[in-house]
Amino acid sequence: MNRLFAVLGLAAAGLGLAAAALGLAAAGLGLAAAGLAFPAKAQDAPTIRVGWTIPAEEAKYWMMRRPQEFPDLGKTYKIEWSQFQGTSVMSQALIAGALDCATQGVLPIAQGAASGTLAVYIVAEHVGEKPGSFSVYWAVKDDSPIKTVADLKGKTVGISIIGGGTHGPFKLMLQRNGVDPERDIKLVEVSFSLSEDAIRSGRVDASNMNQPFAARSEAKGGMRKLFALEEVLPNIVHIVEACRKGFVDQNPALVKAYVRDITKALKMALANRAETMNVVSEITKVPVAVLDSYLLKPNDFAREPGAAPNFSGIQAMLDVYADTGMISKKLDVNQFKHPTIVAPIQ
Repeated sequence: MNRLFAVLGLAAAGLGLAAAALGLAAAGLGLAAAGLAFPAKAQDAPTIRVGWTIPAEEAKYWMMRRPQEFPDLGKTYKIEWSQFQGTSVMSQALIAGALDCATQGVLPIAQGAASGTLAVYIVAEHVGEKPGSFSVYWAVKDDSPIKTVADLKGKTVGISIIGGGTHGPFKLMLQRNGVDPERDIKLVEVSFSLSEDAIRSGRVDASNMNQPFAARSEAKGGMRKLFALEEVLPNIVHIVEACRKGFVDQNPALVKAYVRDITKALKMALANRAETMNVVSEITKVPVAVLDSYLLKPNDFAREPGAAPNFSGIQAMLDVYADTGMISKKLDVNQFKHPTIVAPIQ
């Protein structure tokens, strides 16, 4: 079972979540568009090229593994699915025009907009944080002398990706507690899947925890939470669905059909947890029994009803990224909002 956990490694740039440990090829999962067995008439339907990754994209997984639930999919429009090892790589694919829509973290979108290299609309949201849901947190051993954030001075601290989506709120948390994130700690990259072992073995004094690894660690005991990101930035948005502005403007009906199906898919995922666990298991190859420990439970991330983007939460994140120097200028979230093509679309 430890091996099953190790392959998950959440993607970092939108939760910023680190996906390099995933290594699950789309071909191996039988998810190529050709394998969806569309009717012959579908060959004339317009195609949208979509990037995806693992985990936390239940709406897309439903569309891939249960296409019969979406009457327009494969008939009035088609999807060419491509799996990637993280959101940053998909950002480059969007910039290059190799993808039309893709899973994205708020930080890569902000960096692309600030530099003038990437122009997208945020059309849906996959997962985030809100009061009562799971929040990414930093843990230490129970017997650690570290009792407060200020005690991190002079310590070695892990983070999933330096410069990733959670780095901004992390830096802000340290600054608010009198710790210089550049000078007072030694910051090292530790993937979410390896954080627990790194803490228990003493390789780091503290590190970030994410699901399902947090649930596993908590069940074992011997570690405690030091602080969570929700303490500095409530309502964090981890990963969203973004589409190139040029593509949306040229193909509004096509993108609207896609967002309509994302809306439907997330509603189905939330309404039928048992089947969602089956779908996710098919994609990730993780047993349902493991998924049942956290997926779509209170100790999981939050999903917005109908996949509606939390634009106020995104604005707060944009402000943090500007204040902590992770982007070069202030950004207005409204530049990423299409007037009509945004979830939920019925």
